Amino acid sequence: MTHGNRLRNEMLPSRREMLRRCSTGFGMVALAGLMADPAYAGKAAEAAGPKPPDFTPRAKNVIFCYMSGGVSHVDSFDPKPRLKRDHGKPMPMPIERTQFNNNGNLMASPWEFRPYGESGIPVSDLFPQIGSCVDELAVLRSMTAKFSEHAQGNYFIHTGFPFQGSPSAGSWVTYGLGSENRDLPGFVVLRSGGSAVPHGGVGLYSNGFLPAIHQASLIDADAREPVRDIKPRETDAMQRRSLEFIKSMDRRFLTSVDDNLVVESAIQNYETAYRMQSAVPDLVDLSGESQATKQLYGLDDPEPKTAAYGRQCLLARRLVERGVRFVELTCLSYDIGGGNGPNPWDQHGDLKNGHAKMAHQVDRPIAGLIKDLKNRGLLDSTLIVWAGEFGRTPFSQGSNGRDHDPFGFSIFLAGGGIKGGTILGATDEFGYRAVEKPCDIYDLWATVLHLLGVNHLDLTYRFGGRDLRLTDVHGDVLKDILA
Repeated sequence: MTHGNRLRNEMLPSRREMLRRCSTGFGMVALAGLMADPAYAGKAAEAAGPKPPDFTPRAKNVIFCYMSGGVSHVDSFDPKPRLKRDHGKPMPMPIERTQFNNNGNLMASPWEFRPYGESGIPVSDLFPQIGSCVDELAVLRSMTAKFSEHAQGNYFIHTGFPFQGSPSAGSWVTYGLGSENRDLPGFVVLRSGGSAVPHGGVGLYSNGFLPAIHQASLIDADAREPVRDIKPRETDAMQRRSLEFIKSMDRRFLTSVDDNLVVESAIQNYETAYRMQSAVPDLVDLSGESQATKQLYGLDDPEPKTAAYGRQCLLARRLVERGVRFVELTCLSYDIGGGNGPNPWDQHGDLKNGHAKMAHQVDRPIAGLIKDLKNRGLLDSTLIVWAGEFGRTPFSQGSNGRDHDPFGFSIFLAGGGIKGGTILGATDEFGYRAVEKPCDIYDLWATVLHLLGVNHLDLTYRFGGRDLRLTDVHGDVLKDILA
């Protein structure tokens, strides 16, 4: 750009100044009205504090226990006696193309199922501790997904779309309801013991096109510095002066640009980061927790990965106590059974060994979380979602693994507003396809939002000329599992 062109551009009024000057300022009045509409993400929509729900909520917070890699439903919450009877026989119905197309014969579960609780819901020996909490669970045996590849499946369950760029469910929740804690982010993802982000990367936790204040913050539960650069490098007074200077510069810039969304979000994120410097160390300090509580979560387990996941579960409870709206937990991997860092439940071979290790990692901590929340009177207001991106085939892959099965699998919900001790839907006698009350990811998130007091049809954001929502143009509340 020449010097003359640069001078001409600097002399030209901005679009906002044109609206202010022309037609006696009526253009600016119209803009102010638009920016007050939450659909245009003005300052009113950017408030990070709590927002009123559409109707009386049953839950205030969500804990999402994400089982990345695909838990086998026929080995956990969906018993199939036919598999035991026909073990080793060919699958007697057409098989869709699988991820690796190395399909074997029907494979019985290596684990026995036994009834638990007053409801008598059968749970496999993989999850005896969660089984002891079965009267708090609503088991959905007819969940379906549209994708059988990990990255697409991970994005689909998190955002309702199979690719990057859309907001995660946690971002939608905080956008709709805000946070009750000004010192911590409203959407937190916990990691521990070196757990990896599932395939798809941190975009799974992205705010997408929503304001940046709704993006997840990752906290490493057992790291010396749980959040990167959380320890101040200068005195508080110096930090405050720096922050005030940056804010003043941002505010000046804000008056000269039309798109104030990014700048407003940056200002709020600076302030949240500043307050997190004292809030996060207090959060991860478990010295005030009793030994009995730590044991309940499995922090004393001889398997380090179980103890590490237990720490995540305990921190999840501490986060919802502090008013954090949406918390997601991540699993840790073992170097066995085909599972890998991003997808530790992905046992394409040696399923018996791989699933046994993964179940031991999460069973005691999740059961401890349910029991602890109930003992503290928090379960009624906290919704727990346990799910992976798909299930696994009733027939083997090779000799002792299972491939991906998105056509019918199991998840469960517990807590805030859920009717415990219930089963919704069913798969066929082999556990291959959902045949009774099939549901999908849109139904799941419509139900979660409903329990939070939000109408999923009304939680929209104008982007690219369209009102977008977490449930896209789908989704029905699963009323059969509501208390």
